[in-house]
Amino acid sequence: MNAIKETRFNFPGQTSLYKGKVRDVYTIDNKYLVMVVSDRISAFDVVLSEPIPFKGQVLNQIAAKFLEATKDIVPNWVVNVPDPSVTIGRICEPFKVEMVIRGYLAGHAWREYSAGKRQVCGVALPEGLKENDKLPNPIITPTTKASVGHDEDISKEEILSRGIVLAEDYEKLEAYTRAIFERGTQIAAKQGLILVDTKYEFGKAGEQIYLIDEIHTPDSSRYFYADSYEERQQRNEPQKQLSKEFVRKWLIENGFQGKDGQVVPEMTPEIVESISDRYIELYEQITGERFVKTDTADVLKRVEANINQALSML
Repeated sequence: MNAIKETRFNFPGQTSLYKGKVRDVYTIDNKYLVMVVSDRISAFDVVLSEPIPFKGQVLNQIAAKFLEATKDIVPNWVVNVPDPSVTIGRICEPFKVEMVIRGYLAGHAWREYSAGKRQVCGVALPEGLKENDKLPNPIITPTTKASVGHDEDISKEEILSRGIVLAEDYEKLEAYTRAIFERGTQIAAKQGLILVDTKYEFGKAGEQIYLIDEIHTPDSSRYFYADSYEERQQRNEPQKQLSKEFVRKWLIENGFQGKDGQVVPEMTPEIVESISDRYIELYEQITGERFVKTDTADVLKRVEANINQALSML
């Protein structure tokens, strides 16, 4: 199967190209961003050797669905989705924080808690919690957006005292974050899922705040299956998750956690196909819709043609 490992397009009006771990982002006329969601896959801050067919389509289409479903709460950056793996949107000046919101004590927050900390990003946590317990109320635990290296936890007080975000804007970011998370929680519940935690990114164009990047995808969010949640908690069993945690687990089992000297295990065709199948399963569970594989016979030609057509109409 053909997959999008990298792109090197040259569009009319193109002024720059940024290559992230997963996305190739083209700037057009310093006005629009063309975001190609590749099939690259990363874990432990490392891009793995083989792309995963249809992974980019899964992420892009989930994000498009949830951005559409939340645009009544806050406007978003999307102008057009001209291809299953592409989103075109307006350029915004990103806020230099990611708004992480958690409804349950899982992942990084649990690791901090289990190490004895009772505050995460300045937010106090009660005693007596165990892993994956529901929190009394969802908490916002922001991180800095690092241009190099790892993002770092930061408190609201530090964000404001350092002037990273103006107080007036930050209050809006918090309100939007809570409202979008509540909407995502409601949508997930209809699919028999619990939206455990997620992150949102925002930007500004003029005086308007926009929701940017992807939302509620398995790469940016963690889901539990609702039907088995209570029983597993009572038995102190791990929760059945819907996220890309299965990729990290496979890497750990094969001796890789992104540390110096470790080698990424071989990604056989069978492993690649199994990861692709799992992403398609994630799509169908999260959206409640059947996944339709697009024609990948000449995937780069298709993507380029669809983008050029869309740009000609802007």
